Amino acid sequence: MSYAAYAFDAYGTLFDVHSAVRRHAEAVGPDGQLLSEIWRAKQLEYSWTRALMGQWRDFWALTEEALDYSFERIPSADKSLKPQLLEAYFKLDCYPEVPAVLKALKATGARVAILSNGSVEMLDSAVRNAALDSVIDDVFSVDELQTFKTDPAVYDMVTTSYRLYPGAVSFQSSNRWDVAGATKFGFRTVWINRAKMPDEYRDLSPSLILPDLNGVE
Repeated sequence: MSYAAYAFDAYGTLFDVHSAVRRHAEAVGPDGQLLSEIWRAKQLEYSWTRALMGQWRDFWALTEEALDYSFERIPSADKSLKPQLLEAYFKLDCYPEVPAVLKALKATGARVAILSNGSVEMLDSAVRNAALDSVIDDVFSVDELQTFKTDPAVYDMVTTSYRLYPGAVSFQSSNRWDVAGATKFGFRTVWINRAKMPDEYRDLSPSLILPDLNGVE
């Protein structure tokens, strides 16, 4: 079954969030992977906390704050690398299958979009760096709402803009919590379980589970 629109989460789904640290692995040192994992975990934690408090800070500010915290947790990592790591985050690598999958979906006549917590500037940079601007129709950022997923208003940006019922949209994310939110909203959901994590939120199951984006249709 094909859908009128395919909306993709950005970070961890289209773009490899750990590629920033990996790009500077030698300089960061042996604890680079742990630094990257803490950075990502805190970035998400800060977004959820801010959303619940109703105290907005954009995702780029939270990304920088999360990196500061990560350096404090990993004293072996050189804090002077902060500018290079932030610059690398602005130009994350996309996963290898992404361009071909998006191109194939666009060829069906469906709309292809990004729906992300990322700021407009972050997302525009990532899309351009990965040369995906020719296959992405729209980039929906939470900036205009000043809240974060899993607020239903975030998912509603796609249906409102495209004038579609939720069931006409297929939403893909590597984040199980994001899939839960999108499922509750009414999207057809695909969990891209890149990290081979166990399932959770079992009352809000995805329609499909895949190891990567190959097979999304």
